[in-house]
Amino acid sequence: MAFSDFPPPKEYANYMHNTQLIKYFRLYANHFGLLKYIHFNMKVDSVKPSSDYDTTGRWDLTYTDTEKNVSKTDSFDSVMVCSGHHVDPHKPKFPGQDEFQGRIIHTHDYKVPQGYEDKRIVVIGIGNSGGDAAVELAKFGSQVFLSTRRGCWVNNRVGDHGYPLDLRNRRYAQLIPASIKINMMKKLLNQRFDHANYGLLPDHSPIAQHPMVNDGLPNEILSGRIKIKANVKQFLKTAIEFEDGTIEEDIDDVIMATGYVFGFPFLDESVVKVVNNGVSLYKYIFPPTLKHGTLAVIGCIQPHGAINPISELQSRWATRVFKGLVKLPSTDVMMADIREKKEAMARRYVKSQRHTIQVDFIAYMDEIAKEIGVRPNFRQMFCTDPALAWKCVFGPVTPYQYRLVGPGKWDGAKEAIETMWERVIYPTKSRPVKELKNVQGFGKWKFLIFVVLIMSFLITYYL
Repeated sequence: MAFSDFPPPKEYANYMHNTQLIKYFRLYANHFGLLKYIHFNMKVDSVKPSSDYDTTGRWDLTYTDTEKNVSKTDSFDSVMVCSGHHVDPHKPKFPGQDEFQGRIIHTHDYKVPQGYEDKRIVVIGIGNSGGDAAVELAKFGSQVFLSTRRGCWVNNRVGDHGYPLDLRNRRYAQLIPASIKINMMKKLLNQRFDHANYGLLPDHSPIAQHPMVNDGLPNEILSGRIKIKANVKQFLKTAIEFEDGTIEEDIDDVIMATGYVFGFPFLDESVVKVVNNGVSLYKYIFPPTLKHGTLAVIGCIQPHGAINPISELQSRWATRVFKGLVKLPSTDVMMADIREKKEAMARRYVKSQRHTIQVDFIAYMDEIAKEIGVRPNFRQMFCTDPALAWKCVFGPVTPYQYRLVGPGKWDGAKEAIETMWERVIYPTKSRPVKELKNVQGFGKWKFLIFVVLIMSFLITYYL
């Protein structure tokens, strides 16, 4: 979640609560003096090309002060659209839904579990929102049923040795063939709990869906407070029938965790058009058919990893394009890149309106970093600073790596990388304890594997 030139305070949790996260944002804004540039309580009504757009590339932005209820239009040299893609809740219609006597809401409107005490609840959808809602409600309701069309692979936030799951992102892992990686992932995920025994085993591989991360779900299933069910077939007056023919009676509440339909209502479709939850943007940022590269869409991606560092890197590229320091390629080249990404996504992922803007954290960060000129040369680094290179290639990929070189280089980047583990451990190690010595040692065979990997990595990936 960290910005590349502003590590969170060491006492902050690895997975910050939303109250702590907003404090981090405020610290960042104060540190860089950003608050004076932010106009709060402004609703953007429209963003349109200015009358002189053809020659200047400028945009007219109409917005309303929601406190004074006053609208105004100003012109700007460039625009970043940072509104995200969770815009309107997607609410599918099931047979019999209008006759159902219980309450139906979307997770967008679910805030707290109070009010669901002793209720029998059906949660439709097994993405991250559905899993989180089901686990929280299981502690209050009398029974929770979690309905899924195809099942899913469940990751846990707490990774090996108690470290955050995100820290498994390593550069060398990109060399592992997909088939081997998939088998390794299946084995690791099933070591925690057998997905077949828990009714969760899908037909697709772990890399064919957006990651579902939930530490509590298997525990609630094991405790009987959550039961996994098939897809909903129809609503009855006080019951839900599922596609496997089973019926659960006396249902009080249904919560639809069925995702979102994203869009940009303040933009004309000639600028950005959304079709079936998909958009045609060059590297998920730039509309390819505009005459001027003065509008960028930031954060319209679903990453396997944190979105904040990606959005920041996208913004760094966009500003350099706006300034004319970096040129976008021709429309034909941009369209070809868009088609290639869509085809690759269709080959890899289960067909779903959810899987239209998926990116892998490292590959995408590196791709954008190359455009800016901030991706380090790791082969050269192994010669000049092998200890740092080792941390970058075989350690977790952190945003600080993209501040080591190039435009926006930060003098504190190296130290941030070298002290990362201290900041990871500090908030959890709140009681002094005796350290246990590692009696196993590293092992010669592991050392040989790492030597082979590093040579392969340098030769095949960075030459």
